[in-house]
This record gives sequence, C-alpha cells and structure tokens, in this order.
Amino acid sequence: MSVPPRSSAGAVARISLTYLALVALGALFSVPVAWMLSSSLHELAAVFAQPYRWLPSPLHWENYVRAVTLLPVGRFLVNTIVITVPVMAATLVSSALVAYGFARFRFPGRDALFALCLATMMLPGQVTMIPLYLLFARLGWVDTYLPLIVPSLFGSPFYIFLLRQFFLTIPGDSEEAALIDGASRLRIWWSVVLPQARPAVATVLIFTFIGTWNDFFGPLLYLNSPEKATLTLGLNLMKTQVLGSGVVEWNVLMAASLLVLLPNVVLFFVAQRQFIRGISMGAGK
Repeated sequence: MSVPPRSSAGAVARISLTYLALVALGALFSVPVAWMLSSSLHELAAVFAQPYRWLPSPLHWENYVRAVTLLPVGRFLVNTIVITVPVMAATLVSSALVAYGFARFRFPGRDALFALCLATMMLPGQVTMIPLYLLFARLGWVDTYLPLIVPSLFGSPFYIFLLRQFFLTIPGDSEEAALIDGASRLRIWWSVVLPQARPAVATVLIFTFIGTWNDFFGPLLYLNSPEKATLTLGLNLMKTQVLGSGVVEWNVLMAASLLVLLPNVVLFFVAQRQFIRGISMGAGK
C-alpha cells in the first residue's frame, strides 16, 4: 500500500479545516433562525424561560394558525407582491440596459459617467430621504405604491456594475453576427446578450426580491393606510396594535416572521447555483 505524499496530506488537512470552519460559521449564523423556529412552537411562557428548551414539548402548531388570522395577512401578501414584482422587472430592465451601454458602446465621457454612477453608491440613503419624501409629497404620491416602484425604473448602481462586468465576459461574436443579419441593438440585447447572462440576471432578481420583500422603512415612510400595508408592516402592526394590551405574544410573532422569511429561503435554494455563478463571474473581469 503506497503512502500518499506529504504535500497531498497537507492539502487534505487544509481542505478539511476549511470545511470545518465553514460548518462552524454556518452553525453560528443559523442560531437566530433556529431560535425563531423553536420559539414559534413554544407556548408564550416558555419563550424566555431559563434554561431555554430548544425542543418544545408539546409542539404548538396553533401559533402559525393564529399568526395568519390575527391580521389580514392575505391582503398584506397581495400588497407586497404588487410592489415586489414591478420593482424586480423594472430594476432588471433598466439596470441591464444601462450596463449594456457601458459594456458595448464607446462614447466621450463613458468612463467618467460610469465612475459617477458607482460614486452614487457611497451616498447614504439618509441624505436623500427627506428630499425624496418632499418630492413625492409634492407629486401627491404619498400613501401610494408609486414612491416604492418608480425609482426602480432608473436602475441601481450596484446592479449596473454587476451586469456590466458580466457583459464584458461575453464574447461579441454572436452580437456581430446578429448585426450582420440586420438585428437592432435592442433586439441583440434582449435575444442574444440577456440569455447568455442568466447567472447575472438571476443574481439581480434574487437581490431585488429579497430587498423589496423585506423592505420595512420604505413602506413605513410612504404608506399610511393600514389596508395598503406590506407583510413587514403587518409584523409591526401585529406587535403594536393587535397585541397592544402590553403582552407581546412573541411565539406568534416568531411564527409570522418565519412565514414572511420562507419565500426568501426557498428562492435562494432554488436559484443558488445561478446566484453563486453570477457573483463569481461578474466580479472576475
């Protein structure tokens, strides 16, 4: 029986230690979610009991039933979808168009404009919050979904950067062939470039979905009517209004929070391969 070289043994040890460290970090970051899941199945008195019991006995599945019946969760879900779907579509189309222009067209000031676009990422949202609110108030858009949807029509600097970097990795041969065949630049962008950029497109859609679905501050700032509330606002209403007697049913609130979190988890696991590929290839140019 041959003995493997020392260098191979060292490589195996390094890989093993790397995986052990990743598993340990993953377990550490999963503790809050595990606590939410455990607390959602506890009775209220046991949520903050010491020592804490990670495995509830018995399991209180009725907490989930109560979580979806306390408030009109169905209406909040529809409101959230009405905002999320247009924002995803508008963000992808606008960012991809701008990114394609930066990646394929040469024009005076292109690099300066791209640098200016990236520089806007360093501008904190707190700086533009009040001017934007005053602008939307003048337009009469407060208590409507327009302030949450219309800004996505102008793209996102981060997604423009990500898509541009990915477009630069795509060979231009197929685009040149399409030009010779008489296709317009817009048709080439839609039929040739975007299909080859599926990993980057999936990354943009995942990030946009998570950011919009979980957005709390935007709806809190612009939506005043309870019937227009999103799921994140509904969680806050569940804590402040329905449970406003002074006793917060944390077990029910954790159940509702997990239900709101579930679409994010499902989407990530379904598209994680494209997501990881889009991030790695977009950052490699």
